[in-house]
Amino acid sequence: QVQLVESGGGLVQAGGSLRLSCAASGRTFSSYAMAWFRQAPGKEREFVAVISWRGGSTFYADSVKGRFTISRDNAKNTVYLQMNSLNPEDTAVYYCATGPKFMLGAREYDYWGQGTQVTVSS
Repeated sequence: QVQLVESGGGLVQAGGSLRLSCAASGRTFSSYAMAWFRQAPGKEREFVAVISWRGGSTFYADSVKGRFTISRDNAKNTVYLQMNSLNPEDTAVYYCATGPKFMLGAREYDYWGQGTQVTVSS
């Protein structure tokens, strides 16, 4: 019912920046919140940031607070993740997800994108 497509990942040197995008389509009227998660090889998927479509309320994981910024463009049905001061610990596949409520847990979200790879070299 909802399709999410991430883009913007790639290879970047430590200290650099990347901007990820997540375009939503389909039945998005019931989607209240959009979130970013990431998963490194051999590790569990972890929460990164979340934003509400209407009010723009945000919440960040401690590991990215002050470095990453989540934003949205309602007219384009797109959510962004601006990542600055990247380090090798940020290397992971980044996923966007949407759900009907402002939530922090991965299992609370109904739809997921396929992910975009972010690799940070030292």
